Amino acid sequence: QVQLVESGGGLVQAGGSLRLSCAASGNIFSPNVMGWYRQAPGKQRELVATITSGGTTNYADSVKGRFTISTDNAKKTAYLQMNMLKPEDTAVYYCTATVLRIGTKTWENHWGQGTQVTVSS
Repeated sequence: QVQLVESGGGLVQAGGSLRLSCAASGNIFSPNVMGWYRQAPGKQRELVATITSGGTTNYADSVKGRFTISTDNAKKTAYLQMNMLKPEDTAVYYCTATVLRIGTKTWENHWGQGTQVTVSS
């Protein structure tokens, strides 16, 4: 069974920082792509950032220059460093990973359970 476990969410004042972590586990190779999405109340889930195993990153315009995504491939873990947080960053943040189970040839996409980030003004 593939699991993505997120941690690091919480309450922070505007201008502050948080670091989210997402650890992938199960009988899998190191993920090919990992990413973060977020969903605010009443809004659709949106892309925040993605990173490939080769280190290519992609960011939503709203977080460029403030958020940094990184991975530790050996640990199958992705991180999202969030600086200069704004109240509009308040949302549930979900980790996602594209993985290949050992012994199979089919890529699968998995999601974490989500972690709440609340930024107060």
